[in-house]
Amino acid sequence: MPSEKVLQAKQAKVDALTEQLKKASACVLVDYKGINVADDTKLRKELREAGVTYSVQKNTLIRLAMHNIGFEQFDSVLEGTTAIAISEGDQTVAARILGEYAEKSNGNFSLKAGFVDGEFFGAAQVVALSKIPSKEVLLAQLVGSLQGPIQKLAATLQALVDKKNEEAA
Repeated sequence: MPSEKVLQAKQAKVDALTEQLKKASACVLVDYKGINVADDTKLRKELREAGVTYSVQKNTLIRLAMHNIGFEQFDSVLEGTTAIAISEGDQTVAARILGEYAEKSNGNFSLKAGFVDGEFFGAAQVVALSKIPSKEVLLAQLVGSLQGPIQKLAATLQALVDKKNEEAA
């Protein structure tokens, strides 16, 4: 039987993880088996630069923390090797970075599940979430799609002005 000190340390970890999850706008669980140290270091650096907290935790501790915030749906995926990525800002950044890595890993790294703003996402939904472009890319696409019609309008107005000037001359 574990000592009181060990139990207190585990409870402190669960409490800290629960607090992180309460503040999170998004969370993604991954199966990281087969990842090598170099790739893991690169992945952690990219996640850290994006403002995502990424750590390997025991399934039991994740399960308890998830139950503390009302997510029992994660019980079915908390098997094997599990890492957790928590984002307080951008809701898609963790899924996007981890999904990109999972595509390159030949099945050694996979997305298990996640949540966004309190809504549970299964593996397929997290994969779909990972395909959504970043906010900056979406804004650039919007500006690009608006730019064409605005340029045509400006050209048409300029042609009208030129025609009026020719008639006046």
